[in-house]
Amino acid sequence: MTEDARFEDGGERPLNLGALDAGDLEVISSLVQDAVLPVTEIRWQASKRRVGLLVNRIRWEDVDAARARGRPVERVQSLLVIDNVLGMASQGVDRSDRDMILQLMSVTFEPGEDAEGFVVLTLAGDGALRAKVEALEVALRDVTRPYLAPSGKLPDHGA
Repeated sequence: MTEDARFEDGGERPLNLGALDAGDLEVISSLVQDAVLPVTEIRWQASKRRVGLLVNRIRWEDVDAARARGRPVERVQSLLVIDNVLGMASQGVDRSDRDMILQLMSVTFEPGEDAEGFVVLTLAGDGALRAKVEALEVALRDVTRPYLAPSGKLPDHGA
């Protein structure tokens, strides 16, 4: 009998996750919530049908352990990659403003016909990126060691 992975199983190891359905994507979305990135760290490789974002994400998988040990919140740089991209659209994102910092709130999938659909990255402040995809395939991979979040605390969403 196999056992499902648990959130705590991530421990101190870098994440390397993939999503091929909406349920998988919910996991990735929860891990990139409140990630920040400069607008200059978005790359669309049209010939490879791929969009990549280099995000600075909160290590949500470690937050409870950090609190229990009295450690500050950590972030890690991660690649968020969307494959099978047929086209891109954005709202509220000025790519010419090279100083613009984006905050990622969620990643969702809007299904279309057959396997097609849209991967929607909702940003704070009414911004969004929308990738039309032939099929859902999203990956999240940590690419640096964790570092202390500059604020040392979790974002406050007014809850």
